[in-house]
Amino acid sequence: MSLAITLHILAATIWVGGMFFAWMILRPVAVDLLEPPQRLTLWYHAFQRFFPWVWAAVIVLLVTGLWMLFGVFGGMGGAGLHVHLMLVSGLAMMALFLHIWFAPYPRLGKAIAAENWSAGGKQLGQIRRLIGINLILGLATVAVASAGRYL
Repeated sequence: MSLAITLHILAATIWVGGMFFAWMILRPVAVDLLEPPQRLTLWYHAFQRFFPWVWAAVIVLLVTGLWMLFGVFGGMGGAGLHVHLMLVSGLAMMALFLHIWFAPYPRLGKAIAAENWSAGGKQLGQIRRLIGINLILGLATVAVASAGRYL
């Protein structure tokens, strides 16, 4: 079980930490230093590198979460409220990521290829908002995961 917990925590750290870095550090610097064509291109290429890690994190979180849910708690009936909250928030985060992956992210790539910076900015804005929501959910999930069983 220690392997499952370790992999689960590492996957969550990579995903939530990446969103925190993007939102709190990279975004303000990119806005201050880059014009829209360079900024949009930077973000698209950053997402190209980050999103495979998110896919890996999603898979690891699902597998290890279910492994622990059924291996440790014997199913949902044996799990505490904090486990239920982690599952719900994790599934919501995954759904938001899937939406980003299949909708605004490809549209951002098409807008950049067409040098349609206005359309690209609109898609990046949507991605930014959804990542912001996911970041809030992710931080709340980390708090629940860390302290939930002690409440």
